[in-house]
Amino acid sequence: MKDTTSSRSPKGSELIAFNIGEQQFCLSTSAVREIRGWTTTTPLPHAPPFVLGVVNLRGVVLPIVDLAVRLGFPPSQPTARHAIIVAEVGNSVAGLLVDGVSDIFTCEDEKIQPTPEIAAETAKLYLRGVIAMDGRLIGVIDIVNLLPSTELAAA
Repeated sequence: MKDTTSSRSPKGSELIAFNIGEQQFCLSTSAVREIRGWTTTTPLPHAPPFVLGVVNLRGVVLPIVDLAVRLGFPPSQPTARHAIIVAEVGNSVAGLLVDGVSDIFTCEDEKIQPTPEIAAETAKLYLRGVIAMDGRLIGVIDIVNLLPSTELAAA
């Protein structure tokens, strides 16, 4: 009888990589509904600072999150080069403004290293870990912590 346990491939995740400034990040493709080009937003009064506003996406009001601000970077100045990653968290949907989408890749779960202890509290809260790949470090976004449904509902 053949041993199938040794031929199993390690568990991996399909991830989408994107840029915020000079930094690279990624998140699971299972959370991504679609990727769109930048669209001007309608501002919302009293929205959290990381919410740029809302757009109408096929009849649905979609909050747009400036992911740079959410991660502690300076605010983005959106242009036609920017992209919006439409992500789904539970029953909530939000658009994540990023500088650009660069890649889709598969990573074995064992290759995701813990977020360094020295990292800022924001990084530890919003990152699942870090991947060292091709001489670069890619932060793995924890989409559940990044976009809690209660904050999206308040926007």
